[in-house]
Amino acid sequence: MLWIKAFHILAMTSWMAGIFYLPRIFVHYVEGAEAGQDVQRLEIMAGKLFGFMSLMALFTLGLGTWLWLGYGFSGGWLHAKLLFVGLLIGFHFWCYAYLKQLRAGLLNKTGRYFRFFNELPLLIFVPILVFVVVKPF
Repeated sequence: MLWIKAFHILAMTSWMAGIFYLPRIFVHYVEGAEAGQDVQRLEIMAGKLFGFMSLMALFTLGLGTWLWLGYGFSGGWLHAKLLFVGLLIGFHFWCYAYLKQLRAGLLNKTGRYFRFFNELPLLIFVPILVFVVVKPF
């Protein structure tokens, strides 16, 4: 099970890297477009990054389910963690909605909005990390 846990952590780290970076691409896209710059490369980058992070999300969730089946579903900390994992999945789909708007040329939020949007996954990830490491209940 330790190999499964190691690959789960690797996949989760990769997923989180994408979750943290994609909103930064949105920032640069909207600010570049406002400045009249060519932002086509950012659109390509955002699409490829979303594909990668979606694959890593699937690996994370699949390996996490495998761990759950191996170790069992006990402890309030796990229930709380899964609540925040659900929020992270919701954020992932929220990013997809913005990616679709970006591709359609309809991304109408400001760079400042996406800077704040970029902080949301940290507010979701920190409790997950605390629940897993500390297991407070």
